[in-house]
Amino acid sequence: TRQGSSGSSAGSASAVAAGLVPFAIGTETLGSIISPSHRCRVTGLRPTFGRVSRHGAMPLSWTMDKVGPIGRTAMDCLAVLLAISGQADADSGTVAMPWQDPARVRLNRLKVGLLKGAFPLDEEDGEADLPGLIKRLGLEPVEAEFTPPEDSATLGLSVEAAASFDALTRSGEVDRVERSAWPGIFRAHRYVPAVEYIQSLRHRTRIMERFEREFGDLDVVVAPDRGSHLLITTNLTGHPQIYIPLDDKGRGVSLIGRVGGEAILARFGQAVQEGVGFHRLRPAGF
Repeated sequence: TRQGSSGSSAGSASAVAAGLVPFAIGTETLGSIISPSHRCRVTGLRPTFGRVSRHGAMPLSWTMDKVGPIGRTAMDCLAVLLAISGQADADSGTVAMPWQDPARVRLNRLKVGLLKGAFPLDEEDGEADLPGLIKRLGLEPVEAEFTPPEDSATLGLSVEAAASFDALTRSGEVDRVERSAWPGIFRAHRYVPAVEYIQSLRHRTRIMERFEREFGDLDVVVAPDRGSHLLITTNLTGHPQIYIPLDDKGRGVSLIGRVGGEAILARFGQAVQEGVGFHRLRPAGF
């Protein structure tokens, strides 16, 4: 009770953690599935951009918003994702993507990268023995180095958010929003020069191209906790990510996959969970 549940999918993650529901739906633009899953010690799967319709969800950034499941296990999340995914007329950003059968994923054939030069996003991130975790699955990780994203690349998110809430700002209703930085962001980003906005889009395109190139022939990239700088990069590029809690002390692991590679992430993530067993634990008295 002394902590918040992070956000923006705070209710979804805390409801799953409390056992109120077997799974919940979350939304993410820049960490809002992964971060509350980390705080509440549950599993969160942010799918490839375009996998799931955003219709009916509150928009923040049309080119970055994603909808995905939060559950207890990786395979639970994949089952939910299979049910909610698909091309939808109500969301022009959705595309029909093929699925890989997770039962056909050969763990011992996967090429796994371990993020080099990772750093914690804040003091909440824990530190786990990721090389040992991977080796216990019979895999030998290779070093994977990715260039952190330029700060300017995320400018587009705030500009899109200002556009999305333009009517709220113009009407003055935004003044009723208390204890939030968003009203100031909405107002300030009405005045971003068009040149700076276009440059931000160009930077983002370069990040997409560079990330795919640096991913090389890997199947999965393993990163500490919420993924270090890859949490930001992959939200910009649209690649999928799953968060797996490892204990009750804040330690966890993020798995980043190729576009459309959620089945591999879920299969790998489930193997990690079965080895650790944290998802089977219950608070005393339950």
